[in-house]
Formats: sequence, structure tokens, C-alpha cells
Amino acid sequence: MTSFSDIETPAAIVDVVRMQRNIARMQDRMSALGVSFRPHVKTTKCFAVADRQRAAGSNGITVSTLREAEEFFAAGYDDILYAVCIAPHRLGRAQRLRDRGCRLKILVDSVEAAQAVVEAQSHSDPFHVLLEVDTDGHRSGVGPEDERLIEIGRILHTGGATLRGVLTHAGNSYELDEPGALERLAEQERALSVRAAERLRAAGLRCPVVSVGSTPTALSARALDGVTEVRCGVYVFFDLFMTNVGVCAFDDIALSVLTTVVGHQSEKGWIIVDAGWMAMSRDRGTARQRHDYGYGIACDLGGRPLKEDLVMIAANQEHGILAVRDGSVISLENCFPIGTRLRILPNHACATGAQFSEYYAATDNGIERWQRFNGW
Repeated sequence: MTSFSDIETPAAIVDVVRMQRNIARMQDRMSALGVSFRPHVKTTKCFAVADRQRAAGSNGITVSTLREAEEFFAAGYDDILYAVCIAPHRLGRAQRLRDRGCRLKILVDSVEAAQAVVEAQSHSDPFHVLLEVDTDGHRSGVGPEDERLIEIGRILHTGGATLRGVLTHAGNSYELDEPGALERLAEQERALSVRAAERLRAAGLRCPVVSVGSTPTALSARALDGVTEVRCGVYVFFDLFMTNVGVCAFDDIALSVLTTVVGHQSEKGWIIVDAGWMAMSRDRGTARQRHDYGYGIACDLGGRPLKEDLVMIAANQEHGILAVRDGSVISLENCFPIGTRLRILPNHACATGAQFSEYYAATDNGIERWQRFNGW
């Protein structure tokens, strides 16, 4: 396949040059900070991408579903961290992965989950467990000064499980857009996770791993003293949400949706394309940020924004509506005749990628098809 005209639309396009640049940027930064890097594969769910991250120097992978763990283990990845607190009904499935040789690590943040792990594990092959720490009030985890931190650690230890360490995710970084604020949150994430590890060690519990991560804090941290590994995922593609956070530019965004102009509504200033929310997803995350890009921003076939304010202002299931946001009327038929192909940069790379079963990876030598998967 040699050109975009050979591809049925809508289609997910990966700009491999941009992606490789993003991979190198993150890996070089983690190496300079002296930490191991464990990329999150939930964004791409694609072996071809993970292989390139591993080749760049990453160590192990992070997953958000056991389906990801199973697929990647079958593809030769055996050092896997399942970074969602384990539900008791999934422990049997997790144990089966370990029985097959997968070095799976699981996560808990409650006394009940720790007790379930102890009761379900194999005595000959105990679970390896991390304890999730809340460092910013974003979602889940135990506070670093909470007495339950030690209680959960002791339940795991005395029950025969292997306490591997602590894990945190500074998800509140996604709400920021100022470098100083991002640096402060990155330091808070580091300091509080290290504090949790110190408390566990002071209680006589082993805590070799201190795992932190989000794309914004990974790119903002000045130092990571006491941290052993970093996890993040969306950096590999980036998206419009991340441009608003301030950690990437438009020309860093490696994922786009190829679409075809199928109609016009000249009196309304609309361009109709064949990529609706089934292609872009319903994610409107930029609506609450400083720049609202609707469902995405329109680009030429080289991935360059045609005009910052030419956005997908609305989407139906299979139709997208592009318009100039400031309300000016352009000559739609002359600029974008029916049949014109465009690329749309997405708000949220994880959500947009999930709409497709494959990527078309564009390189200087042509276009390859890379399989991805979905499911839990």
C-alpha cells in the first residue's frame, strides 16, 4: 500500500516518524532521570508499537485489562503490571497467567482486596502485589499516611503474598496546563509515593518498587529520587488534550483519523465528512480546557492543521461536521470538494484508537497495516 487513496475511510493513521520521536523523547528522559520505564500499552493495544518501545529501552509493560495481559504474554511479553485494583472474580484468571509463566504483578488498595488475594493465591506461586497509593485525590489508592497502608501490607505479607512495592498515578495532572504546576504535582507524586514506601519499610515490610506515572508528570519531573520506575502511555501518540496540558505540540500527535468529504452545507458553513463519533469516539475532553477542539481538528494529508479553528464541531454516528469555529464562511466547494481526503487529530488517542481494529502506519517507504485489539 503506497498512498492514503488506497485506504477505505474512516481509518486510524499512525505517523510512524512522529511516534518514534515521541518514544525516543520519553525513553531518553527516563534514562536521564535514572529510572526504569514501563510503558502503558492501553493506548495502542498494538504489538508493533510495543516492540518499538521495547527496542528503545523500556522494561516490561503496564496494562489496564487482563485481556491486554493475555494478548501481550502470548506475544512474548512476560513482565507485566496490571495497574487496576484487582477484583476478586479476576484472581483465578490472573493466577492462570502466572501458572503459564507470566511474571504478572497485580494491584490492591483495600483490606478486602488484600484478603481476597491471600485466599485465592497458589501457595507454590504466590501473587506479586503492589499497593496503590493516593498522591493527589484523583481516583483510587490509600493515603501515604493512612494506617490502612500498613494493615494492607501486613495482610499480604503474613498471608504469603509477595509485596512488591507501591504504585501511584497522578491523574490530576490532566487538569493542569502550566509548567510550574505540573512540576509541583510531579514532585508531590514522587515525594508521597516515596513516603509510603518508607512507612512500609519502617514497619518491617519489603518495598523494592516505587512506581509512579502519568504522561504530564513524566515529562515535567525535575528529579525522581527514590522512584524505581515510571509508567505512562498516551505519550506515544499524544492528542489534543495533551496539547492543552502543554506537554506536546500539534506536530507531535502521531494518531489521526483519515476521512473523506462527502457533502457540504454552504449556507451553514459546514463540511460533511464520513468520520463521525463511531470513528472519533464521543470524548469531548477538550471542552473543559482552554481550547475546545470539538471532536477533533482538521489537517491535510501530511498531518498539518489546515487552520487551527477548522474543527469537527459536531458528530453523528457516521457523519462529522467540520466548520470554522469563529463563524466565518469559506468557499467549501472550492477548498474542500467532495472526495477530498483529510486527517482529523483526536481529542483522546486512547478513545479514538479503541474505535478501530487496525492502524495504517505511514512511513517514508509506504503504509503498513498494524493489528490492534479491544476487549477486557
